[in-house]
Amino acid sequence: MTAQPFFRSRWVPAPGHVTELRGDAGLPGGFRAAGVAAQIKPSGRPDVGLLVNDGAEPVSAARFTASGAAAAPVLVNRQRCTLGALRAVLVNSGCANAATGGRGLDDAAKTQGAAALATGADPAEVALASTGGISQYLPVENVLKGILAARERLAQSGDVDFQAAIQTTDAFEKRANLSVELPSGTVRLCAQCKGAGMISPRFATMLCFVETDAALPAETADLLLGVCVKRSFDRATVDGQLSTNDTAILMSSGASGVRVAPESEDELRFGEALDALLRQLAVMMVVDGEGAARAARVIVRGGHQDGVEAAARAVANSPLVKAALHGGDPNWGRIVQAVGGALTGTAPLPVDVTIEGMQVCSEGAAIRYDEAELDRLVQREEVEYEVGLPGEGAETEVFFSDLSKQYVTVNAEYTT
Repeated sequence: MTAQPFFRSRWVPAPGHVTELRGDAGLPGGFRAAGVAAQIKPSGRPDVGLLVNDGAEPVSAARFTASGAAAAPVLVNRQRCTLGALRAVLVNSGCANAATGGRGLDDAAKTQGAAALATGADPAEVALASTGGISQYLPVENVLKGILAARERLAQSGDVDFQAAIQTTDAFEKRANLSVELPSGTVRLCAQCKGAGMISPRFATMLCFVETDAALPAETADLLLGVCVKRSFDRATVDGQLSTNDTAILMSSGASGVRVAPESEDELRFGEALDALLRQLAVMMVVDGEGAARAARVIVRGGHQDGVEAAARAVANSPLVKAALHGGDPNWGRIVQAVGGALTGTAPLPVDVTIEGMQVCSEGAAIRYDEAELDRLVQREEVEYEVGLPGEGAETEVFFSDLSKQYVTVNAEYTT
């Protein structure tokens, strides 16, 4: 079977200066990775990963969950790490190390120290990431053994095993190898990502690690990651649930010798590539929403940013809208209901609704449209909704998945 291209969504066209490389192209220069099985996951699949930046002057940027119940690795990263100059990342799957109190923090610190010794880095240069069940204590001995095993397998070609080590309920890998042509030269841009459930706008539940051999100034890395996260992972929802462990890290080795100067054409082109990369990963997480059969995008336009944001999130997280999406049912009344529920006190709200380019509602009232054609259009794997509110100047979008029986099954049996 022919492998699918990375840029596979109609909502994320590949930039003209970006070329997809083979999946086995390996990491950019200056990076090594490994993934091993340390018996944290009952499946026996890889569950501990190491990612190392060997660049002479490593640069990084990071973003974490906004949850008030942030997991121990997130707290340790914020408190103990030099987030602008990370040299390594230690990740485990099968245990989130969340809601574990002081012991969880101590366990995270122990594994951070061990990873630092194994990679020759300072503990402050090692970021942590965990994913899995909440409330379970981290099996520290397993992680320590995994670190030693991973150290021996670190290689530029280790991104495949590293990808396997970060996944939990993912049905397919979310990994990219790209070549990016900049005015000053060609650079590499790679990513490994996981995420399928407990995903909500305001930073999807996911782990994402991005590597480049471009030489990025620290302020450029931080600016670009922040902007691109807001346009990608902040725009994805599967179930409206904010995770405890969300982590996105961008790392630069500078091995290509191509420097991306601030406010330059290089920065613009690199930013376009990073933006497309993260947006496609966000769509892939939605497509992989536990049990999902269809993905959707809702675009809301109007005169007030708060209003369009509230309306878009209400539509994307509505179980009624999501169930209709799953069944291929063009029940646009559920969209109107969701918007009205988000914007109380605005009646009569003159809302417009368009589905796959066909307008079905104008200023809050039904209009004539081709019902048979609309029935056909909503059978697509990607369905687009547009909502118009009073006024102009504000616009937003949210990617979301349908709601299936399989989603209930997966999450009803997650810890049993």
